[in-house]
Amino acid sequence: MEPVRITLIGKPGCHLCDDARETIESVRAGLAADAIATEFIELDILQDEALARLHSEEIPVVRVGEKRHAIWRVDPEKFEAAVRRAAGKPKLSFWRR
Repeated sequence: MEPVRITLIGKPGCHLCDDARETIESVRAGLAADAIATEFIELDILQDEALARLHSEEIPVVRVGEKRHAIWRVDPEKFEAAVRRAAGKPKLSFWRR
């Protein structure tokens, strides 16, 4: 099965983006322990005019696959559940920090 693509759209110096990245990495570590593969991509709105027009007022944006999952803040339990659904393994495990 293909890894679940997780995309973080943000910019350097954004504290909410840093918080989102930390949550994403923590959840990804727990998912990897459960053999759920993920691919993490970061996109910088300062490097892409189209992304800047779409998302400049709502970063960070987190996508799971092609679906927008969250803006501004990422709830770890909801994020984990979304990735598990995308992977076809919807059983929610205990969230790990």
